Amino acid sequence: MPEAGRRRLLAFDFGTRRIGVASGQEWLGTGQPVAMIPARDGVPDWPQIERLLAEWQPDLVLVGLPLNMDGTENDMCARARKFGKRLHGRYHVAIEMVDERLTSFEAKGEVMASGGNRDFGRHGVDDRAAVLILETWCRDAAGGSD
Repeated sequence: MPEAGRRRLLAFDFGTRRIGVASGQEWLGTGQPVAMIPARDGVPDWPQIERLLAEWQPDLVLVGLPLNMDGTENDMCARARKFGKRLHGRYHVAIEMVDERLTSFEAKGEVMASGGNRDFGRHGVDDRAAVLILETWCRDAAGGSD
């Protein structure tokens, strides 16, 4: 694995209907949307995930952890952790969980501010939320905060 600061990153915003994916370079500190993978009651399209991992070859995979505002965990946290464990078990990739409080809310705000489609049920923002997860991790890894 490359040294810290030079790793290729892939971030996942886990959801029961869609899983957003973003990629980035740790040294740049920014991400870009890659895909929205369909899920059926939280079960992802594993072949599509495998293709993304093969294509992007990440050194580290980040999975968003949707904590409650008070920092406690909820049912979705357990599902996100399970998803992360399955990613590690199936593909032997390094995984880190990332606090993703408010990323979906922030992503929706960005879409609305840019005049994008507001039908979030049909047109999710999960890939944009994955970008925010990746950028949050990069900022925290660099010792910064907002």
